[in-house]
Amino acid sequence: MRTFILIILTLILSNKSFSQRIKVISKDDGQPIPSAHIFIQDKALNNEKYFITDTGGVALITDFENSKGKVLVTISFIGYKKLTDSIQATENKIYYLIPEKTTLNEVVVTAQYAPNSPEKAVHKIRIIDSKKIEAMGAVNLKDVLSNELNIRLSQDNVLGSSMSLQGISGQNVKILIDGVPVTGRLNGNIDISQINMNNVERIEIIEGPLSVNYGTDALGGTINIITKKSQKETFSINSSNYYESNGQYNFTGKIGYRKKKELITVSGGRNYFDGWRTNDKPFHVEQKRIADSLRFKNWKPKEQYFGTLYYGHYFKKLKFGYTGDYFYEQVTNRGLPRLPYYENAFDDYYNTKRINNSVNLNGQISKNYYLNVLAAYNHFQRVKNTYFKDLTTLDQVLTENASDQDTSVFNDIITRGTISRTKDSAKFNYEFGYDINHETAFGIRIKNSKQEIGDYAIFSSAEYKPFKSLIIRPGLRAIYNTAYKAPLIPSINIKYSTSIKGNDNKTVAVRFSYARGFRSPSLKELYFYFVDINHNITGNENLKAEQSHNFNLSSSYNKTLGERAWKIDLSLFYNTIENMISLAQSSATQYSYFNIDKFQTLGAQLQNEYSIKHFKIALGGAYIGRYNQLSEQHSAERFSYSPEGRFNLFYEWHKQNMTFALFYKYTGKLPTYALSSSNDVYKTTMQDYHTADASITRTFYKKKLGLTIGAKNLFDVKNITGVAAGSAHSSGGNSISVGMGRTYFFKLDINLNTKN
Repeated sequence: MRTFILIILTLILSNKSFSQRIKVISKDDGQPIPSAHIFIQDKALNNEKYFITDTGGVALITDFENSKGKVLVTISFIGYKKLTDSIQATENKIYYLIPEKTTLNEVVVTAQYAPNSPEKAVHKIRIIDSKKIEAMGAVNLKDVLSNELNIRLSQDNVLGSSMSLQGISGQNVKILIDGVPVTGRLNGNIDISQINMNNVERIEIIEGPLSVNYGTDALGGTINIITKKSQKETFSINSSNYYESNGQYNFTGKIGYRKKKELITVSGGRNYFDGWRTNDKPFHVEQKRIADSLRFKNWKPKEQYFGTLYYGHYFKKLKFGYTGDYFYEQVTNRGLPRLPYYENAFDDYYNTKRINNSVNLNGQISKNYYLNVLAAYNHFQRVKNTYFKDLTTLDQVLTENASDQDTSVFNDIITRGTISRTKDSAKFNYEFGYDINHETAFGIRIKNSKQEIGDYAIFSSAEYKPFKSLIIRPGLRAIYNTAYKAPLIPSINIKYSTSIKGNDNKTVAVRFSYARGFRSPSLKELYFYFVDINHNITGNENLKAEQSHNFNLSSSYNKTLGERAWKIDLSLFYNTIENMISLAQSSATQYSYFNIDKFQTLGAQLQNEYSIKHFKIALGGAYIGRYNQLSEQHSAERFSYSPEGRFNLFYEWHKQNMTFALFYKYTGKLPTYALSSSNDVYKTTMQDYHTADASITRTFYKKKLGLTIGAKNLFDVKNITGVAAGSAHSSGGNSISVGMGRTYFFKLDINLNTKN
């Protein structure tokens, strides 16, 4: 009997590690921290593993049953100081994380084998966190990117906002939401003013191609928007109410419920903008005017409705999530009253609808392997209608011109999965993945009213560490496409990092990357068909994929000393794009798409960040050159250069629960070359301009209320001019919309939460 009891006790003790629990709590408010990263390391047995806390802040620690002594525990989470401790392998423990005040560290997931710190990532990743998004009073992605270096925005007051990254624009920039590509490009661009910031945790930006990981369009760079998928409280109700003096009235609300390992949230809202004219003053209230010229507005009235349902479930080591999104927008373009009696006008309505559904499963599947699988269905529909409106009776009828009406529909079915070896101490880790994308386009301007294209790929990369400070990651993507011959896509990333004089508080990292990017022809470029009395444009089914070579070299210096942190980043880049697709004249009356152009960009970027206690300052500049295609056959400069500058100031006054923020950016002159009707080259220059935003935020009643007041566009920029040089063009110029002048905003956040 005694022997039997000893055997039972031995078995219990040997399996005690299976019931070991570590709980992570915020010292600031006593709430559990979901999705905190716990790294357990047993150096004696060369055993190490990552764990992630569930919605209750608890992680179940397994696979350390053979540990005889103490193990090293490292806990990290965005916005908190990293914590390290040494405990017995079978010891249950509660840890309290302290909110971070000075460190510049974050956690990133884009193109990573597993969630990682940006300092350890082989790619250079830029992070925009939720604090900055909130302090800017940002409503959409356009608002956030307006302050970023190496990014230039363009505004079409009907089609919306677009962007360029590293001087490359249009369809060559990949935009993801939680790793799922955003569909619905018009003229090659995603309207970034349609991407709301109401539920965003952070934004990760990687410059240069990520075509090995994400396929087509990831040629100039990738922007991954990470939404909030965790909640500390059992039950929460949040609302955000926003007003801006140019006529924006926004409301968003969110309800969340967490129980043990499950979380469900429902959020939604309405953004309303009543339009803006160049002469409107701040706080202008529109009067009812039906039949005069004031019905026409430079910035068109816009109304958006959106909603999201999220369900998350934590397993022992895996996390499952479902996200369903709905978005609807109507843009109203009221025309000027027509001569001779001003009693009628042409009005355009642009209606956009997006429906997105995605499921994701990610986490550790064994001791050293990480799984990430997603599947998504995206629906995009845009309808344009033109009406002839009687301004006396208010009756309206659709116009008979076929080019005035248009409906475009795109459906995307996407599935992507990776499995990665993630042993931190190993010299060799790797990743294998697949990527399937099937797109369908419908519309009267698509050949035969419907076309499909399938893109099927497998990809792999490996990280080799010949020694601790050096990482070499080659990668390769193989593609089969149903519409064109796809190339093999290689890449290589190298990172060298070391501490200075053995001091971990002073580190230097150097990163080099080469990648061969590509962009597949879009369904419009392949199958577009628009022929009427005024148009004759057809697609080209023989198009090749655009291909590029990208080189990036960056170095960073980090120094921490007590409550001070200093970071300097210097980066250089060069891009060259071959077989660039452009619309060109194919006959006397017909236009089509051809692989006729090439394009190059190059530049340098320097950024400095310094923080001490609750004070943070960022200062940087960039210089970007863009290739002039006309320089090959005409007398023109090969590259046109444009400077940028940025200054940010951020101060948290914790005693008064207040935050002060200032965001400034200088966008330099942008010269370009063009051909006149007489085949002469002339130079045009887009004016430079300054933008700045400032805000003050204060929380009340234990952070249940948050109030932000601020001003945007302090330099009162409205339009800039593109001026042509040369005798034949010097008197000319065109006005380009940039902003709506100086505006003032007010934001009230309400947070009603119940503790555990």
